[in-house]
Amino acid sequence: MEFSRSSEQDAFLDTVRTFARERVAPRAAEIDASGAFPTDLTQAASALGLMGMTLPVAAGGQGQSYATYAAALEIVSGASATLAVILSVNNSLVAEPLHECGSDVQKATWLRRLASGAALGAFALSEVQAGSDAGNQQTAARLDEQGYVISGHKVWVANAEVADVAIVFAVTHPGVRGRGISAFLVPLDSPGIVRESAPDSLGVRGLGCVDLRFDDVRVDADALLGEPGHGFRLAMRALEGGRIAIAAQSLGVGQAALDEAVAYALRREAFGQPIGNFQAIQFQLADLATDLEAARMLTWKAADTRDRAPRATAEAAMAKLQASEAAHRAADRAMQILASKGYRRGSTIERLFRDVRASEIYQGTSEVQRMIIAEHVLA
Repeated sequence: MEFSRSSEQDAFLDTVRTFARERVAPRAAEIDASGAFPTDLTQAASALGLMGMTLPVAAGGQGQSYATYAAALEIVSGASATLAVILSVNNSLVAEPLHECGSDVQKATWLRRLASGAALGAFALSEVQAGSDAGNQQTAARLDEQGYVISGHKVWVANAEVADVAIVFAVTHPGVRGRGISAFLVPLDSPGIVRESAPDSLGVRGLGCVDLRFDDVRVDADALLGEPGHGFRLAMRALEGGRIAIAAQSLGVGQAALDEAVAYALRREAFGQPIGNFQAIQFQLADLATDLEAARMLTWKAADTRDRAPRATAEAAMAKLQASEAAHRAADRAMQILASKGYRRGSTIERLFRDVRASEIYQGTSEVQRMIIAEHVLA
């Protein structure tokens, strides 16, 4: 396992830091308050190559390692968790599966557009009865002489409010659960697709999350992404990368919360001295810093494994579990340290506290990650 970076990778991350500090951070509170999709920031991120970070240069991407990708997402997330998730969906859940499994025509049509920001992707897997139990898909794709007809309802589809294309999962072989699910690459302007407003979320607002209804949506047979019946396998492979990305997003939020707590502990005075002089505060900060650094090492290990090995399933689950829960603890303790300064609408800590909670839920709850890890341990 090697965590060193080249000078080119360091330069790339320096560019990301400048972008996060100068362009993203000043917009974070506004995005949270309005819940509006930050189109201007996605366009600016596209210009820096952040929409196709791990794709090969030949495919229009940056050719970055997964470890560098994770580091970049952590930096962006420290400024805005919303933008980090938008980037991770386009990178991990759409562009990468398309590059790995797409036909030559599919890749020629969409890959460079996704990597450049000319198009935005979405990942339509979740359903009302298929969240943690992702194999319980009800959306169906019926094959006839003209292609497939897709009918069903997807929920909480990030980016889908403005996305151009989605990977859609549907049952093509009923009765065999995961082995009967196929994946389709579907333009979201196809007749029969209805974008429906999703309930407002507590945090990570501005993701462009909507529900998608498919009313007899007809697609050609060549819309199939990968082999028939291999959709569930494709989804799990994509989520492996997505969970590393969510671990990185969690770290960004957790580190931002810790930074807020440290800054406050140094300037807030009580009993005639900064509260950072008190051991009760010092020990909390020490525990949070250790928690986050341990999670960072797991995330980097998972990213390195993703680069080097065919699968990183357990490593990705460990990283997401540890990072999301460590970040949650960091936001919680930071709010306690700031007390009334943090426990008010509009404070940075209040936003971070709401944002981080989602990381223990989406792309597999903490309970699902423990199931994956336990299966690996007991194998």
